[in-house]
Amino acid sequence: MPSMEQCPEIREEIRKLCRKYPDEYWRKLDKDDEYPEHFVQELTDAGWLAALIPEQYGGSGLTVREASVILEEVNRSGGNAAACHAQMYIMGALLRHGSDEQKARYLPKIASGDIRLQAFGVTEPNAGSDTTQLETFARRDGDYYIVNGAKIFISRVQHSDMMLLLARTTPAAECPKKTLGLSVFLVDLQEAGDAVEVRKIDAMINHETNQLFFHDLKIPKANLIGEEDRGFYYILDGMNAERILVGDESIGDARWFIDRAVKYGKERVIFGRPIAQNQGIQFPLAQAYAQTEAADLMRFRAAELFDTSQACGPEANMAKLLCAQAAWAAANAALDTHGGYGFAAEYDVERKFRECRLFSIAPISNNMILNYVAEHVLGMPRSY
Repeated sequence: MPSMEQCPEIREEIRKLCRKYPDEYWRKLDKDDEYPEHFVQELTDAGWLAALIPEQYGGSGLTVREASVILEEVNRSGGNAAACHAQMYIMGALLRHGSDEQKARYLPKIASGDIRLQAFGVTEPNAGSDTTQLETFARRDGDYYIVNGAKIFISRVQHSDMMLLLARTTPAAECPKKTLGLSVFLVDLQEAGDAVEVRKIDAMINHETNQLFFHDLKIPKANLIGEEDRGFYYILDGMNAERILVGDESIGDARWFIDRAVKYGKERVIFGRPIAQNQGIQFPLAQAYAQTEAADLMRFRAAELFDTSQACGPEANMAKLLCAQAAWAAANAALDTHGGYGFAAEYDVERKFRECRLFSIAPISNNMILNYVAEHVLGMPRSY
């Protein structure tokens, strides 16, 4: 299920790789709060994380549609693609807005995995979802920018060589529009040293997320991507791809939950009959399956539009929303099906339950997506 899967060759290759990393692997990492280093390295070596980098820079030159299947299958296998998915799409700002020199210098090494670009420094403690209110400031000083400020919920910093950073370069009060005055930089984390203070955040999932503090961090002017003060638009440009790809992970989670729950329901015998015979088990799983298939169609519609360079903001946002909702419906149905065993670590339902819950609020809250649809699709007054 489903019967007509897109990109079957890619799916089979990812499934083959993921079979080397069974439930026990991910369960132990979750328990020990460790990073899936071996898995990420093998995925990198096989070229899968370079899917969206053009062939001229050493990547696979695949479409977002094809790349989406990679992340879906990792999650459907029981893994967690969030550990490394950013390596696939963060480089988009560099690819679309970087100089020829920057692209030639960094993209081949990102494609090979010699450079891990997995950290994306945007969110701040006082700004939340209002990106235009960022306070981290990059002050121009000759051939450098000097950065001071803080970021929060920034994942994979300890496992990245570089980070994409959004910082203010012109005070908000001096900008004619609130979307101006922000710039995008490539930060070499190896050279930053103590100028980037990393504090890990203990969380309900093994997501390797942190709070960052910048203390007079020096960034060479050559690491500015595109034009100064226009970084907000560069970030927006990549959000559609991110939302499609994260939606795919939700699809993978939903199918994992449904597969596991159906199998368990057939095997678990209570009162002399398999519990899967009961409509109380059947109906929630059937409903979750229908939601998953519908969300899957929106995911591929959004990917089709993105890959053909058409406007896809509504579709990408709705895909992320519907995929996250389908995964959460499947998660609850699977937990109910397993009953008390769903809370036992050895069944992995509770781990995946915790992991999939994140997608309702990240990389953007579902409520913010509803705001977007209400305002930009339905033409209703802005509510925030």
